[in-house]
Amino acid sequence: MKLGLLTVSYSGLWHDGPGLSIEEQIERADELGYDAISIETKRPTAFPLDFDADDRQRIRETADEAGIEICAVESMSNFASEFHEERENNLAMMHDVLEFADDLGVDLVKVFPAWPGIKDDQAETAIYGEIPMRAHWEQQYPGTEQYAKWSRCVEGIREVADWAAEMDITLALQNHPPVLAGGYEDALQMVQEIDRDNVGLCLDAVLFYERQSDEYVREAVEACAEHIELSHYGAWNFAREDGEVVQTPSPLSGELINNEAFVRALDDVGYDGYLVSEYCVPVMEDHEVQGIEAIDEANEMSLGYMQEILEDVESEGAVAAED
Repeated sequence: MKLGLLTVSYSGLWHDGPGLSIEEQIERADELGYDAISIETKRPTAFPLDFDADDRQRIRETADEAGIEICAVESMSNFASEFHEERENNLAMMHDVLEFADDLGVDLVKVFPAWPGIKDDQAETAIYGEIPMRAHWEQQYPGTEQYAKWSRCVEGIREVADWAAEMDITLALQNHPPVLAGGYEDALQMVQEIDRDNVGLCLDAVLFYERQSDEYVREAVEACAEHIELSHYGAWNFAREDGEVVQTPSPLSGELINNEAFVRALDDVGYDGYLVSEYCVPVMEDHEVQGIEAIDEANEMSLGYMQEILEDVESEGAVAAED
C-alpha cells in the first residue's frame, strides 16, 4: 500500500489564506513524502472547465518530473435529486470529470452517491450542506423518499459507469452519507445493485463512525475485499503528546479511528492500492481559523503515523512468511 494526498487539503476552503494549485500540491506532496496525489474536481483547485489541453499536459509533466503519481480523480457527484434537470447537470459534470481524468492518464474516478455540497461564501471557511444521517439498521421501503433517492443513485452511476468503461476508467463509490448509511453495508449493497464490472468501492474507516471494533473493521474489509479500489484517512485528528504523535477522537463520531485494524485487514485481503490523506474540516485553534502551516503540521503527523502502521504490517508479514 502507498500513501497519497487529496488536493482538498490545500484548497483554501478549510484554512486561512489562498490555496495551492495542482502543480504546487504535487510539489508539496513530494516535499512531505507522499507517493501520490488525488485530485478533487472543484474550484478553486481543480474544476475541469478551468483546464485546457496544455494545462492538463503540464500537470502530467509536473507529476512525472516529481515522481508523484496521480492516483485518482475525485468527483463531487450527486445523483439523488428529485429534479430531472439537476440530475442531468450532474451527468454533464461527470462527463467532464471523466474526460479530465482520461487526459491526465488516470484510470480511477471516485464518485459520491449524493454529495451534500459546500457553501464557500458565508463564513471564514467552507460550510457543509446538511447531511441527514440514516441509522445503519433502518430499512428502506418502496414509496419513501429514501427509496427513491437510492434508485436514482443506482441509475445515475450506471450511466456514468458505461461512459467510464469506454475510457477504461473504474469508478470507486465512496461509503459516504447521505443516502448511504454509515459503515460498509449500504455501499457494498449499492455496488452490487449497480452491477457494473468497472464500479468498485472507496472504503473509508472513518465513515464507519462509532463502529470501530477490530471485529467490525475486519468484517467490513473482508466483505468488501474484491471491490476496494481506494481509501481515505483523516489528517485532522492527530496531536503531539510528549514528542509522540497520537490520534485524537474523530470530529465525525467522537471515536478513535481503528486505522491499525483497518490497514492490517486490507493487507490480509491483498489490497495494494492507495490510502489517501484528507483534511476537509475547518482548521481551528482557540476558535481561530489557522493558516496553511497548520495543514502542513497535520499532514506531517498523520503521514508519519500511517507510515509507521504500514511498516509494522510489512514487518509482521515478513515474520509470518519466515515462519
